[in-house]
Amino acid sequence: MDESRNVLGGPLQECSGDPVTGFYRDGCCNTDPADFGSHTVCAVLSEEFLAHQKSVGNDLSTPRPEYGFSGLNPGDRWCVCASRWQQAYVAGAASPVILAATHARALDLIPLEALREHAADIPSDPSELL
Repeated sequence: MDESRNVLGGPLQECSGDPVTGFYRDGCCNTDPADFGSHTVCAVLSEEFLAHQKSVGNDLSTPRPEYGFSGLNPGDRWCVCASRWQQAYVAGAASPVILAATHARALDLIPLEALREHAADIPSDPSELL
C-alpha cells in the first residue's frame, strides 16, 4: 500500500488515538474503496458541529455501547465523512480541521480553500497556506 498523503501533499499524520478514530480504527483518516463514507477529514469537533450533525441524523455524541462507541465530545478529534463536513460547512457549522491529518481524498469533495479556512494546525512551511 502506498503511503497515505494529506491535503498538503505530505505524509498523513495521526488524527486521534484517544478516542481511536479512522475507518480502520488505526488513529488515522486512511481510506480505500471500501470506505464508502470517505472518513477522510480530521475534525476537531465543536459543539456547533456535533449539534448540526445530530440535527441531520448523524448523531456522533450519543454513546452506542452495543457498537463499542462511547460518543464524542467537543474537542475530540475524529475522522469525519468528507460529505458530512462539507454539509456542515455549507450550513455554517463546520468544525476546525487538522490539515496534516486530513487525507488527500477529502479533496475529491471539498475544496482545499474551504479546509484552509478552518485549519486548526499550521504546517511546518506556512507558505503552504497561501
